[in-house]
Amino acid sequence: MMQDLRTMMPHSKADTKMDRKDKLFVVNEVCEIKNCNKCIFFEAKKKQDLYMWIANSPHGPSAKFLVQNIHTLAELKMTGNCLKGSRPLLSFDPKFDSEPHFAVLKELFTQTFSTPRYHPKSQPFVDHVFTFTINDDRIWFRNYQIMEEDAALVEIGPRFVLNLIKVFQGSFGGPTLFENPNFTSPNMHRRQIRLAAAARVREKQMVKELQKLKRAGTKEDVTIDVTADVFLTPADETPVLIQTEAPEPKVVKKNKHKAFKRQRMARK
Repeated sequence: MMQDLRTMMPHSKADTKMDRKDKLFVVNEVCEIKNCNKCIFFEAKKKQDLYMWIANSPHGPSAKFLVQNIHTLAELKMTGNCLKGSRPLLSFDPKFDSEPHFAVLKELFTQTFSTPRYHPKSQPFVDHVFTFTINDDRIWFRNYQIMEEDAALVEIGPRFVLNLIKVFQGSFGGPTLFENPNFTSPNMHRRQIRLAAAARVREKQMVKELQKLKRAGTKEDVTIDVTADVFLTPADETPVLIQTEAPEPKVVKKNKHKAFKRQRMARK
């Protein structure tokens, strides 16, 4: 992304990386050595968060942004194209004139991104436009080519979103002129995502435990037959008879057919 910005701004001057231990005021000395009065400084943290400083060196003001939704020229591969070193037009949203801190940012962007007149590395052509749009309390940057036929716009790239954090009176420090009340740091945002995920897991566990308790409470004992007493009817109690005498012997009746058979056998 830094290389794309250098390509878009022919009046830019690059410098080597700065030591992390050095304070940001050292950048003012680098600007003085390079004979620059405007500075864009990128600050990366935790290898995933990118911050951008835009400062008027050495007296200020300066603004700190969180850069989001970065898409470089190599990634987008848009159909738009413009002459390298040509002068851009700067288009600003009408909301920049509504509040004081946006007016300060508009002046910073104008002085930083516009190519100085008669700069030796610039070309005397105007064939692309930088747009700064305010939406959702963020500044959306786009780069468009101006077509010659009907003045239509074709995007070139890159594109990124600037989330304002603070505006300082000095260069890379000093009294705070404005602080964004809606800004949430990336660490806090990631923490909120983790807490929301943990809350969802706890909710699922509570639902499972409630279901287990509900099943255990409504479960009936299968060993007890509920319909066992359905056909029981009230009746008089019958007295129990105790037999004290021996029963009479049973008379065994002889089989008449066998007697007749023996008689027939005897006659023969």
